[in-house]
Amino acid sequence: MSAQPPVSAGPDPALTLLVLAAGLGERYGGLKQLEPVGPDGETVIDYAVRHAMQAGFSRVIFVIRVEFAAVFKAQIGSKYEAILSVGYALQDVDDLPKGHTPPPGRSKPWGTAHAVWAARALLDGPFAVVNGDDFYGHQAYQEVAEFLLKVGTQASGTAQLQCCMVAYRLGQTLSAHGGVNRGICHSADGWLMSVQEHTSITMAPEGICRGRRLDGQMVALAPQALVSMNCWGFNLAVLPAIEANFTNFLGKFGAHDSAECFIPSVIDQLLCTKRADCRILSTEGHWFGVTYPQDKALCAEHIRQLVANGANRMHRAPHTQ
Repeated sequence: MSAQPPVSAGPDPALTLLVLAAGLGERYGGLKQLEPVGPDGETVIDYAVRHAMQAGFSRVIFVIRVEFAAVFKAQIGSKYEAILSVGYALQDVDDLPKGHTPPPGRSKPWGTAHAVWAARALLDGPFAVVNGDDFYGHQAYQEVAEFLLKVGTQASGTAQLQCCMVAYRLGQTLSAHGGVNRGICHSADGWLMSVQEHTSITMAPEGICRGRRLDGQMVALAPQALVSMNCWGFNLAVLPAIEANFTNFLGKFGAHDSAECFIPSVIDQLLCTKRADCRILSTEGHWFGVTYPQDKALCAEHIRQLVANGANRMHRAPHTQ
């Protein structure tokens, strides 16, 4: 394993921000992607796009669902079409690898790995992946951009995937209003060794966290554990890996009406088979997200404080005429 990712020759590749915004918002009870949280009515997605632009990203692709595509384009996407290259990918439960069909009545999206795969026809170079309901802070985007520019345009199909992930401390990413899903990370010398998705994580009274592994077992988790908040840096080499993993997932769980295939599960398999290196990027920036309705007020207060403390340049989203 090299100490640094390989440096590419030639001009810097264009960087794309892939925003995952197709979730049903079941715990929130609505389209949290469109909820205003900023002092001028900005959404969390507005901050994601703004921070990515400041880090050098020149293109954004929104992964959405057809049910709210029109309102999303009108309220979010249209603001950026004059200043960025904007694309839309539809995450459809029927969009599956050849030979697979969804079970009758399935409406729940197939998870974050499928969301990335849904954008496969639009992706043409290195890209960052973020959740549309998570505020990562501008430093996270800067760190990912710098990594991707060092890696360059690694061709799809190469044996070794170079990627990165911005990590946060578990105890700083919980909601006081219910359980959350997080990828629990194990690292060595700044490299990700494994990452395992856990669901329903809460803080227990004794000061430790508890969550459920994907096999259903409840386990204790350290509040200081590093976690994935789905802020990743990839190149096109990840797409065939996602498709292969998702195809295997469907062979096992395709008949379920709610099973999901997560990005951490894909990366963990690649790490275990030594087909990927993943750099862990640290940030002193702020993370907060909107999982439950009660989280919105706290998120808005965090942003208000950032603006009041002089972070206005970084934390006000752009307005277009």
